Amino acid sequence: MKKGLLFLMMIVMFGSLSAQKTRKLPGDSTITTNFEVTVKGKRFPYSATTGTQPVWDEDGKAIAALEYTYYERTDITNKSTRPLVFSFNGGPGSASVWMHIAYTGPRILEIDAEGFPIQPYGVKENPNSILDVADIVYVNPVNTGYSRILIKDTPKDKFFGVNADIKYLGEWLNNFVTRKNRWLSPKYIIGESYGTTRVSGLALELQNVHWMYLNGVILVSPTDLGIERGGPVDAALNLPYYAAAAWYHKVLPSDLQAKDLTDMLPEVEEFTINELLPALSHGGFLADDKKKQLASKMARYSGISDKVILQYNLNVPAPFFWKELLREKGGYTIGRLDSRYKGIDRTEAGVSPDYNAELTTWLHAFTPAINYYLREVLRYKTDIKYNMFGPVHPWNRDNDHTGENLRQAMAMNPYMHVMFQSGYFDGATQYFNAKYTMWQIDPSGKMKDRFSFKGYRSGHMMYLRAEDLVTSNDDIREFILKTTPKKGQAAKY
Repeated sequence: MKKGLLFLMMIVMFGSLSAQKTRKLPGDSTITTNFEVTVKGKRFPYSATTGTQPVWDEDGKAIAALEYTYYERTDITNKSTRPLVFSFNGGPGSASVWMHIAYTGPRILEIDAEGFPIQPYGVKENPNSILDVADIVYVNPVNTGYSRILIKDTPKDKFFGVNADIKYLGEWLNNFVTRKNRWLSPKYIIGESYGTTRVSGLALELQNVHWMYLNGVILVSPTDLGIERGGPVDAALNLPYYAAAAWYHKVLPSDLQAKDLTDMLPEVEEFTINELLPALSHGGFLADDKKKQLASKMARYSGISDKVILQYNLNVPAPFFWKELLREKGGYTIGRLDSRYKGIDRTEAGVSPDYNAELTTWLHAFTPAINYYLREVLRYKTDIKYNMFGPVHPWNRDNDHTGENLRQAMAMNPYMHVMFQSGYFDGATQYFNAKYTMWQIDPSGKMKDRFSFKGYRSGHMMYLRAEDLVTSNDDIREFILKTTPKKGQAAKY
């Protein structure tokens, strides 16, 4: 009896292991569903195609499969004038879930007005989606979402690095546009966080290698894009973000706290550029009295004491700021990606938070929603695990010239415009760093009329705040409409 039971258990275990070994994403697959949505008061039909498309190597062998979701408005038949938007998130290693089901797509997750999770989990119509003005493709790079390497011994350096990522995704986008017959469409590309590095590089890669010219690039919570900074620049650029976070938590002096956020910040920005940055350039040779004056002013703007600012020689690290700001005011930490969020550490002592309060909150809401949405609403069934964050490290960051790539692409293509979107309370990809990046991309200044910057009263994912969801989508909508050329409008200087 016992031997029979043991034998049965072994069969079950063997079957389970066999199933795991054969669990594999199809390299080329699609399923299409049809829906309606009301955007800006107008109801219209659309299709959602979820599937996979291969990544081929130089010999034409499928070595990976990228999972995507493609939304098309189906009551518009002339695709030659219909804009197409490619959407990427970042990480590197992050799925395209964030902007897909919380920002620009036709369905968004159920959260409260400030972006906190609520139950029951789920999705609802997005009345602010940009699907009214453009079709959208959400792409998951290798090892994110359902996307996977198909050939086990494929070298990882084909995918996991700044320039490898740009190269294979450029080829993939070319194939997608060809398959979907969208070569005549005006094209846009949007990236969030590390996705801004990706799309800035893709802007030039698509032009130089695939002869595909974009109308616009949208950078949501942008990275440094390989633009050199460091030393005094890095140290100084933190302060405007510190001021924004301190203002939100109401710890600034009363005269500053009484001002509206966007009335207060220009004063801090002017001090940062005109006083703090030049002073920090003197390093250890800065006169003591000048150092104390600067520390006093930095304390006024940042909500932390001049004593600790002096202890850090005027260069307060961001992790310490997240730990310090509310240390004596309740003992909470504040979030890295969105400093509106609070966390609780094991001890109030320390130099950095135990965890990222905002990211934990977001994963709480997004993970059940995307798994439900893809399987039960879009009907894409697979046993592959959906990677919110996938294994992509080590990531080769050598030769990151993506800011310069973007400049070259713009210079070569008079149609191309760039919009920056940043949350004032983002401590990871700070809004003032984004402004600095925008200022540095084109040293000639000849293209500055093709750049725009938009700021929002939230963090890294500004669209999680209901008010900013409306405004930020409207900004994208206006950007697309403004940069889609009129019939016969030539691309020339």
